[in-house]
Amino acid sequence: MAGTSGSGTTRAVQTTPSWTETGHTLFSSPEWDDQVRTSERIINEAAQGILGYTEAVEWFSSLEPVEQRAVLQEIVRYSMQAHATAADGRQGVAQSGVKPTLTPAVLIVREPTLEQMGKIINLPPREHVNSFRVLLSTFTVADTRRRETECLGACSHAWHNLS
Repeated sequence: MAGTSGSGTTRAVQTTPSWTETGHTLFSSPEWDDQVRTSERIINEAAQGILGYTEAVEWFSSLEPVEQRAVLQEIVRYSMQAHATAADGRQGVAQSGVKPTLTPAVLIVREPTLEQMGKIINLPPREHVNSFRVLLSTFTVADTRRRETECLGACSHAWHNLS
């Protein structure tokens, strides 16, 4: 177990031998009492600007293809919970740094959004990093909107109270 700190908060980080073996790196902090997977924390921290986008992409790039696909599926679940739309996809592509002509960018701006996200998840591994960038950016747009509207001032979602 190793300690990390950020923004004056100390967190204990316990890593497990392999992400695929156990699916976890555990965090505990005053802001988030439950134990969560590394992917969940990284996705939400990146969406809220707590973790840099570049660091999130570097982390994702270090994963094996099977792990990457699982993370892409996870982002799609979060995006659906945040009620992501094709309009969010358009804004997400603009923020992602991915060329709008690349497959994940072309798909995310079409309706129905869930069907398009399913297609993105099923793209070949060589498309995973661009898919991650597009999906993470789209989730960021949708989740930000949700935090600023539905959750404004009365949110009890642990993942919306990370900072």
